[in-house]
Amino acid sequence: MSQKLQQQIRIMLDLQDNMNSKVHQDWRAQNFEWYRAIWIECGELLDHYGWKWWKKQSPDIEQVRLELIDIWHFGLSMLLMSQGDKDALAADLTEQMQSSTAPENFPIALESFTAIVLAEKRFPIDSFMSLLAGVELDTEGLYTSYVGKNVLNFFRQDNGYKDGSYRKLWAGREDNEHLVELVQELDSSSASFADELYQALQSRYQQG
Repeated sequence: MSQKLQQQIRIMLDLQDNMNSKVHQDWRAQNFEWYRAIWIECGELLDHYGWKWWKKQSPDIEQVRLELIDIWHFGLSMLLMSQGDKDALAADLTEQMQSSTAPENFPIALESFTAIVLAEKRFPIDSFMSLLAGVELDTEGLYTSYVGKNVLNFFRQDNGYKDGSYRKLWAGREDNEHLVELVQELDSSSASFADELYQALQSRYQQG
């Protein structure tokens, strides 16, 4: 388990580094406020979970999980800023991500996580893992969902997302729907999962 997880973390670190480099070639020197991005995502996450006492609300767990994946993108960026050696970082994260316990009160745990990110400008892995456990998202699910979203982000950029020429609808369905289907069809345990997913998206895009 630990060897597989370490390999997956190493892949995610590379993907995040590549995505950040696509946004800005020298992204590490830009001092982007990753903590602020996480803070905003946490607010959006809490809205999906529900917190308003004056109206009936039920947690939208799928949306909460998606927000946690977005937070993970920014968290990986913070971690890459603090540790330049990806192999060492992957090994360290593997140790920290082996187990986690669901919080008794999810909103309070989310607020505690956010407070640490804001006050200390760091990404607390133990608190994040507890949030994952709180919505029953394990490391395998985190990896598959992260790679899928990362690859789709790359694909959109490579196909005109920035200049507005990208087509989000293919064969009558949104790209997110194609993504979910392809992720289920492909072998996420393959070391070339990200490349295979990109090629599968490209094939469908060209046909649609």
